[in-house]
Amino acid sequence: MEEITVSERKEKSAYITYLYNAISPQLLRYGGRGELSFGERSTLIVRAEREIGRLRAHVCDKVTEIIGIGYKFEYLSARLNVALSKRERKLLCSALIAADLEGDKIYIRRKLERTEEYSIDGFYNFRLAPLREKWDRILSYIPEGFASSDLKKFCEFLVGESENKIYVKGNTVFGENFTPLKRSRLTGEEDTETEIMLSDAGFVYCLGQVEDSVGDFLQKYYAERAIFS
Repeated sequence: MEEITVSERKEKSAYITYLYNAISPQLLRYGGRGELSFGERSTLIVRAEREIGRLRAHVCDKVTEIIGIGYKFEYLSARLNVALSKRERKLLCSALIAADLEGDKIYIRRKLERTEEYSIDGFYNFRLAPLREKWDRILSYIPEGFASSDLKKFCEFLVGESENKIYVKGNTVFGENFTPLKRSRLTGEEDTETEIMLSDAGFVYCLGQVEDSVGDFLQKYYAERAIFS
């Protein structure tokens, strides 16, 4: 039986829990199992007798999400110097992440080595300095006077550039293949508006009733690109 070990600082144990939940369908599919432990470091050990290569690919993909969304959200949030509300700051960070998520993931994945053990915080701290420099450049483009109207214009621009389709039913956001999207958990809490923003959606299809707050959000930032049924 082969193993893959992923660890993280205990303060960031939520990332390890996210990883476990995200790869659970693949563990079931390939007959593997995951073992969580929480001590000085939070650890997930993945064990499987077959298809370990496919499981490693899924693990690596989710590690790139943890860094490209979770770590980047923390990084941007701590350094943004704008006079926006807490909610608007979160939306701006999510929009900045979505705008370059695929590019960040490609870079992170190239740096990930084929190994049996991954230390997420160590990898981030010692292998990804150029990525943080890139994030600093993005922050430098945002003026201190960035206001709510600027956020709206920025989001409208991103939406207009995207052809991605997502679906919203109740409080759940689904991708084009109708897989539930849960990446907003990496920003600290699962949230419908943040999930929509992180999806880099160009079109949002609402299946049935949505909460008034979500409807208002869609009308404001997605305008005619939100379709209500």
